[in-house]
Amino acid sequence: MDQKRDVELVVISDVHLGTAGCHAGELLRYLRSIDPSTLVLNGDIIDVWQFRKRFFPKSHLKVIKHLIGLASDHTRVYYITGNHDELFRKFNGMKIGKLKIVNDLKMSLGGKKAWFFHGDVFDVVVQNSRWLAILGAIGYDSLIWLNTRLNRITRILGLEQVSFSKKIKHSVKRAVTYINSFEESAAILAAKKGFDMLVCGHIHHPENRTIETGNKSVAYLNSGDWVENLTSLEYHQGKWSIFSYHDACAKDEKNISQEFEQLIDSEPRQLLKNLLLEFHN
Repeated sequence: MDQKRDVELVVISDVHLGTAGCHAGELLRYLRSIDPSTLVLNGDIIDVWQFRKRFFPKSHLKVIKHLIGLASDHTRVYYITGNHDELFRKFNGMKIGKLKIVNDLKMSLGGKKAWFFHGDVFDVVVQNSRWLAILGAIGYDSLIWLNTRLNRITRILGLEQVSFSKKIKHSVKRAVTYINSFEESAAILAAKKGFDMLVCGHIHHPENRTIETGNKSVAYLNSGDWVENLTSLEYHQGKWSIFSYHDACAKDEKNISQEFEQLIDSEPRQLLKNLLLEFHN
């Protein structure tokens, strides 16, 4: 990622700056690698729900500084409000240079109508039990914090990254049903309003697929997140693609298994390896 790539449109969501699970360093590296004409921040960029003065690392501040720098240069930046940064909804329509705060965004892409919004409107828990949603967010952030530290060991062992939350989502039928229901409900609403494309965030599940709703097809896209998936959406030369930081940058990371050899005996290391492999299976 030494040279900047020209990209017409980039969509990022669910960064959750201000939380332990946010991968601000990785996001900053990605942002520095691209030169977008338009950047859409699709909600939950700053986690106001869990904001604490004593925890806001320099890397998180650098991301904010870089975003402001993009808006001060030639990139048009749209900040779409989400549920974790709902505080900014009162500033809907406010412009600061090339940065504009909105609750949703409509634009034409390749002659097709695209609709961007965060997606929390489809979350019953967020709409009706805000305190429960906040409690769940804190629990999720704690799980990601633990996951991040465990994955430092998996990298040393040369194993695949472990994701507790993904494992739970894929093994719990209700979670899978919720994701499918979210995507289909969003597509149906977009179709009713005459849109050809729908771009969401919120559920931390990157996706790019076509959903049939009656006699209309809707392109459903989700930018994922920068907590566990580390993904974004890119639109360039008429095509959408999902960018994965793990896929693009994991190859650049150096193998430090020799360092691990000096820190731990072979027998305990093999035991830990077997436990992690068991989790993957």
